[in-house]
Amino acid sequence: MSDILIVGAGITGLTLAWALRERGHRVRLLEARPEAGGNIRSLHADRYLVDLGPNSLLDRGGEGLARLIDALGLEERVTVANPAASRRYVCRNGKVQALPAGPGGFVRTPLFSLGAKLRLLTEPWRGRAERDESVADFVRRRLGPEFLDWAVDPFVSGVYAGDAEKLSVRAATARIYALEAEAGSLIRGAVRRARQGRAAGPTPRGRLIGFRDGLHELTDALAAKLDGDLLVGTPVNGVRRLAGNWVADTAQGAVEAERLVLAVPAHAAADLLEPFKRELAGDLRGISYPGVVNVALGFPRQAVAHALDGFGLLIPSREGCETLGVLFSSTLFPNRAPAEHVLLTAFVGGARNPEAPARDDASLIAGVVEELTPLLGLTGAPDFARVTRWPRAIPQYNLGHLERLERIDAALEELPGLTLAGNWRGGIAVGDCINNALALAEQLGGGDA
Repeated sequence: MSDILIVGAGITGLTLAWALRERGHRVRLLEARPEAGGNIRSLHADRYLVDLGPNSLLDRGGEGLARLIDALGLEERVTVANPAASRRYVCRNGKVQALPAGPGGFVRTPLFSLGAKLRLLTEPWRGRAERDESVADFVRRRLGPEFLDWAVDPFVSGVYAGDAEKLSVRAATARIYALEAEAGSLIRGAVRRARQGRAAGPTPRGRLIGFRDGLHELTDALAAKLDGDLLVGTPVNGVRRLAGNWVADTAQGAVEAERLVLAVPAHAAADLLEPFKRELAGDLRGISYPGVVNVALGFPRQAVAHALDGFGLLIPSREGCETLGVLFSSTLFPNRAPAEHVLLTAFVGGARNPEAPARDDASLIAGVVEELTPLLGLTGAPDFARVTRWPRAIPQYNLGHLERLERIDAALEELPGLTLAGNWRGGIAVGDCINNALALAEQLGGGDA
């Protein structure tokens, strides 16, 4: 019998299992798919290297990701993003504009009107909201509609593939909300944090990294450390209690443990917990996961007029495009495309277009190429194209999410020995999942890894 049974070998489950083993616990990790890693997957095809899920990681130094890389001996496999990746582009009225960097760039940028820039001066005197707001309402109130339309809306689409009118500012953009909560103003809060050496924006400070062979190097290294304690191709058909322990029933037999951790998407946890608590299952199913499509495109360098000198291009919903954005993948990291070629990784779907994953490959590729052609100056058809569908991609921290989590936690108190984990709480980024898994390992197993 294992001390702790974990279901789900995405980055959360893998990190948790590894950390608990480091603390001397007996662990068994079950994964339904033929391979571990969840949505972290990489593909080599036609001399292109494509990350099919997450494309980069933020290493903030001293936190979970940095500790994990060091413990797994992966530092020499790390590739640091091109310094040009600090530049982000956004589309407005069919024209590609660089997001301003610093006060001088903000004054000069044509992305925002003079009225929008002057309105920003009044932000410190805007009142606080007395209730949780959508990201859209929060930004309109504090910064005005132009900042919502041309900066925050595309950011939300790029990170969450979500709808700013539905996402909770407290749950989805907690760092931004904290500026108002702490200082009564985003500007005052940002200045205060800058003086303290703390990050003030939506993206924390740190180095943006990948791995030489793609992000799957991280999950592969974790899986290798677990040896026979990781069982892939082992879907769990149901869970039950037996003499105070938890039992997972699989086609290969029953697995029993003192504690059970479901490190799976919320809807998968709901299916397993329906027999125990219908209300708990209902709350878990209430967390939306819109589908997202990754469309990787390779072109000869001379077939792309844009300099591709940045992280990528975000396309606001007001532009009326299906494409949410595109990463300049071969600029971001080396060896992502053959010599004299470039790799672009576009994303379609999300809350803006939930029907997209149902469309055929040819339609998706043609649609992305058509929309990007005038923006990036594309010539001709791509010489490489690969479509990857994620039917349930990113959990949405919509209004009411924090109250939902409170109800879930209250219900779990009546199910001793059971823990739920995953990117539907505590942050959707890979780094957040790693930090949360390490904290949970400390809680369950005690001590430091």
